[in-house]
Amino acid sequence: MTPEGSPRRTDPARRRAAASARAEGTPAGFREITLRGMRFHTLVGILEHERTTPQPLEIDLTVQASAEGGILDYRRLYELVAQTVGVGPTDYLETLADRIARTALDDGRVEHVRVAVRKPHVALPGPLAYAEVVVRRDRGR
Repeated sequence: MTPEGSPRRTDPARRRAAASARAEGTPAGFREITLRGMRFHTLVGILEHERTTPQPLEIDLTVQASAEGGILDYRRLYELVAQTVGVGPTDYLETLADRIARTALDDGRVEHVRVAVRKPHVALPGPLAYAEVVVRRDRGR
C-alpha cells in the first residue's frame, strides 16, 4: 500500500528483469544499465584504408552502479561512448573498448563495466558476420 492507502502497482516486466539480473550475477544493491547496439562510423584499424575511410561499428555498454548512488542518465552514457568513438583513428578494437570502459569508470557510481565492440567489415578471406572484442573492467583494476 502507498501512504495514500491505494495498492502499490508494480510492473511485472520490471520484476522479471530484476530477477533476471540477480540470476545473471548483478550484485544486490546494484543497478545495471545496458545500451545495446549503438552504431557509429569511425576510423578504426591498422590497414591503410581503415585509417582514411570511416567504418561501421556496433557497441554495447553495460554498467553496474550502486543503487544508493542515484540515477545514472543513460543519455550521458551514450554521449561518453560517442565522444570516445569520435577520437580517432584508433588502431585496435581492444583499445577502443578499453577507453570506453575506463571513461565509464570515471563516474564514481560505476563499479563494473562491460563493453562489446563489433566490426562487421573485416578484411578476412571468408564470410564473417563481424569481429567482436569484449572488455570487462571493475573499479580499482
